[in-house]
Amino acid sequence: MTQENSGGPLAGLRVIEMGSLIAGPFCGQVLGDFGAEVIKLEDPKVGDPMRQWGRSKPKGLSPWWPVIGRNKKSVTVDLRTDEGRDIARALIAKADVVVENFRPGTLEKWGMGYEALAKTNPGLVMARVSGFGQTGPYSKRAGYALVGEAMGGLRHITGEPDRNPARAGISIGDSLSGLNAALGVMMALHARQRTGKGQVVDAAIYESVLTVMENLITEYDLTGYVRERSGAVLPGIAPSNVYPTKSGELVLIGANQDTLFKRLCDLMGRPDLAEDVRYRDHAARGAHQAELDARIAAWTADQDIEDLLPKLEAAGLATGRIYRAPDMLKDPQFAARQSIVTVAHPVFGAIKMQNAFPRLTRTPGGVRWPGPTLGEHTDAVLAEAGLDVEAIAGLRSRGVI
Repeated sequence: MTQENSGGPLAGLRVIEMGSLIAGPFCGQVLGDFGAEVIKLEDPKVGDPMRQWGRSKPKGLSPWWPVIGRNKKSVTVDLRTDEGRDIARALIAKADVVVENFRPGTLEKWGMGYEALAKTNPGLVMARVSGFGQTGPYSKRAGYALVGEAMGGLRHITGEPDRNPARAGISIGDSLSGLNAALGVMMALHARQRTGKGQVVDAAIYESVLTVMENLITEYDLTGYVRERSGAVLPGIAPSNVYPTKSGELVLIGANQDTLFKRLCDLMGRPDLAEDVRYRDHAARGAHQAELDARIAAWTADQDIEDLLPKLEAAGLATGRIYRAPDMLKDPQFAARQSIVTVAHPVFGAIKMQNAFPRLTRTPGGVRWPGPTLGEHTDAVLAEAGLDVEAIAGLRSRGVI
């Protein structure tokens, strides 16, 4: 299918991003990846903390900022000043979307709540990302991902059963809420086509986690069962686990359907296991999960992973290695689909990062530039908004921009 040279499916959409860190800005990243003009308002002195966050600082800069700040324009403005808020209001008046992740009530305190902004821009869509949402007894609490992940149910079921709850190695609650906010923005924009009116998208971190918790609530409601930590397996889904190999690497094998399990048994030289009363159907394998995994592990432990993987793949089984960054960079599947792209950076030179997903065949997204320098687009955006050179210089001298 031929791709259109349109700059992405959201080309022509103007987004004002306020707030910082991950949850709100991840929503802005997603919208920017698909062509929206994302104008990020940052504190003139330090900007978004993501400019400094991260374990390593090559050349004194964070590798985190080029990713979460990509495809955005940076405009410095002090929203704690009357003049700064006036600038923000002027920009929002001509915008389609506002993304913010301040603590609920902050924008209202500044006279910039949704109702106030919608008076001059009734079609405005405002995505509000917070820990607990804009309503309810917890709404004013500080809401970080670690709490949202815990309250949403993810932390309790993550990790080994004999240890304290673990966390994912990323801020998954923030990213989920950012994705939820971006999805909500698109729904609200679709509704605006029919009604001409905007609305608020209220994306809470704990609810964004809760929405991916499958049947956790319903199972408890119907049976009283509380899902617990189960390590590398899903209880009752077998075989579906990581197994040792002779070479020391772990191999993933998923063969929990009857037909796939029979193929695995044939490969193991144990076709009789597929007819064994303990393993012959999904429920039986789930009930005997531990002993079945032990049988498979004893077989894989005697196999070299380079020999084992082709056999498993030829049998049509779900299988693979556990990847780290170096594995991704040398994998032919990643290369063929350009899952990782190289982007020019003014300081680092060429840097690699994940591409824009999902893929659209006619109007795909992409990475047009990495996170900008602080205030890089201030003068151009404010000039477009009608401020002359002297006005911009005056605002800068007063520390407003």
